[in-house]
Amino acid sequence: MKILVTGGLGFIGSHTVVELQNEGFEVLVVDNLSNTSLDVLDGIQNITGAKPAFEKIDLREKDKVQDFFKRHDDIAGVIHFAASKAVGESVENPLLYYENNISALIYLLQELQQKPEANFIFSSSCTVYGQAETMPITENASIQTAMSPYGNTKQIGEEIITDTAKVTNINAILLRYFNPIGSHPSAEIGELPLGVPQNLVPFITQTGIGLRAELSVYGNDYPTPDGTAIRDYIHVVDLAKAHVIALQRLLNKKNQTKVETFNLGTGTGSSVLEVIETFEKVSGNKLPYKIVGRREGDITSAYASTEKANEVLGWKAQSTLEEAMASAWKWEKKVRA
Repeated sequence: MKILVTGGLGFIGSHTVVELQNEGFEVLVVDNLSNTSLDVLDGIQNITGAKPAFEKIDLREKDKVQDFFKRHDDIAGVIHFAASKAVGESVENPLLYYENNISALIYLLQELQQKPEANFIFSSSCTVYGQAETMPITENASIQTAMSPYGNTKQIGEEIITDTAKVTNINAILLRYFNPIGSHPSAEIGELPLGVPQNLVPFITQTGIGLRAELSVYGNDYPTPDGTAIRDYIHVVDLAKAHVIALQRLLNKKNQTKVETFNLGTGTGSSVLEVIETFEKVSGNKLPYKIVGRREGDITSAYASTEKANEVLGWKAQSTLEEAMASAWKWEKKVRA
């Protein structure tokens, strides 16, 4: 079966392409290379023995999207990753986020709604919950006012998919990720943000390797045990495997409703200082860091209730925080070697 993966050379996308190919799917990758490079194709090939078909397309160009689907009319499913994803950057440049994250989604759905049957997996985020009132966060938690334009694009994206699915042959699963980290155990692919990392773990590993002078910890006055923000860090390979399971659920018509939603996390919250300590343990290095003011758009705490994903989807995160951090460090050392 032919599966389209948008943003398939990005961090989560590339790991998902690996898992899809390992399961025997034929993968088509579309990416505009705005936050990745073609080298990732080689990494995927080194792991799986096969290089996926690739086209450089910016999904904001509607005519290019239309042309792609004309040429590939036998796609059985779409996994949609292509989006901008940094909270801080979205606050500074909201229009970039609304254009990139909403327009591309609409153009994809416009093509899929013309098909007699379409299966769509959406890369969503726990940011849709804002600062949830209770922990752990279940899928029934209320959708709060978004804390950032990035979070808002994920909320709007979910609404667009839900409204479209009601009146078309599209079936969809919305996967709300918590905080993906780590890399493939082979260290052939991993997280390699262009420019200064916006996420904690690549900033930690880049500081550990000496690329950055020190890590900034945004706030130590949160109402948490050590004063730093708490997140649910999930190994990217576990996350990738969940996409394959979700896709198979749709292909096998096991979904109970037109649109289903699942949280993807470990169910455990770790503070920023705990993540730093874990890195120091697995690397044997002391990490230079300083406490600075809170960052706009950041929330105090978010970790998942994984009960629905475990029981209904039949998926469970396997890796520990230590294993994820060790894989991220192995990748960083390889990249800088």
